[in-house]
Amino acid sequence: MILKYFTDNDLYKFSVMFAIQKLYPKAVVTYRFFNRGDTVFPANFADILKQEVKNMSSLKLSKTEKQFIEKRCYFFDPVFIDFLEGYTYNPDEVKITQTGGKLNVKIEGYWYRTVLWEVPLMALISELYYKLTAQFSNNFIDRTVNKAVTLKEINADYSDFGTRRRFSFYVHDKVVEILKEHSGTNFKGTSNVYLAMKHNTIPIGTMPHEWFMYHGAVYGYRAAVAKALDAWTDVFQGSLGITLTDTYTSDNFFRSFGLKHAKLFDGVRCDSGDPVQFADSVIDFYQRNRIDPASKTVVYSDSLDVDKVRRIKNHVNNRIHDTYGIGTYFTNDVGVKPLNIVIKLTNVKINPEGDYFDAIKLSDVASKNTGDSDEIKIAKLTLRID
Repeated sequence: MILKYFTDNDLYKFSVMFAIQKLYPKAVVTYRFFNRGDTVFPANFADILKQEVKNMSSLKLSKTEKQFIEKRCYFFDPVFIDFLEGYTYNPDEVKITQTGGKLNVKIEGYWYRTVLWEVPLMALISELYYKLTAQFSNNFIDRTVNKAVTLKEINADYSDFGTRRRFSFYVHDKVVEILKEHSGTNFKGTSNVYLAMKHNTIPIGTMPHEWFMYHGAVYGYRAAVAKALDAWTDVFQGSLGITLTDTYTSDNFFRSFGLKHAKLFDGVRCDSGDPVQFADSVIDFYQRNRIDPASKTVVYSDSLDVDKVRRIKNHVNNRIHDTYGIGTYFTNDVGVKPLNIVIKLTNVKINPEGDYFDAIKLSDVASKNTGDSDEIKIAKLTLRID
């Protein structure tokens, strides 16, 4: 059994689960697996993955994990934490098939339940692939120490965001241990709730793209940003105040990010596009709205390494608080080729009796767009995106 802990998952999945339960408890959704790197999977991969998914039904929130969440995740109410204690994964929500080397995965069910599958399922696919293809980690410890030391030397605040495409749980666990030991206060925490508990650090995360995707599918693309942000603040009342910008492109986001939201949210996350240009645009946005950029935060999280962090940090030059969520570069820099995979929301309906609407994402980089091609055209036409 590869996954052994209920909270071996990213915080943002629990936070959006909480928001879904509060506001959209009857919503039904589908997710699909996208193999962006066209990886060819071994012949027996689907059958073994099915067994690992079945094994997840035995995962339960332990007393220690519950106490950690109660202490660190102050934004969750007792009812939700009690719900997590009783939650069990239902493998019937996941359909896995394979045709030759092509892997197909579909998740379907109530959104408040199925939302937890994405991250652990991706971690499973990644680790299982390396096991079945007999690939091994090589000398990642020294490299991780060097990364931690360098990030501290350049005074970069950063967190681990590497659960989804990690080489293995062991590597991930060791990486968090090393980062904390060698970066001091520059290491701010990890997105992985279990590893945050184990290593006595802060669980990091706010919202996923799917939050905006749901609102766009249900309420329309012009209203999506404002509706999603209003709903988030209704639930969290100012906590978890970092918002994504690129679900329907950052240019469109900032047309809808009014003064109220700009003041309510602590900052924004850059997950695609040119990070240097993004910094200038965000700083200019805050200045035009008479907000001191130094009081706000930009979280960079798109394919980062030490050199990219250094380049961004030198350009930002203390004009705004910059921090970095680093993923695959930490947890799968072990001498193998990381998988280029995602699991994305594809369809939503507001209740079981309703009709499905397509859910799409328009990144700041066209290659990261996901969803039905005709629906993408509709969204672009609606938002006047070329």
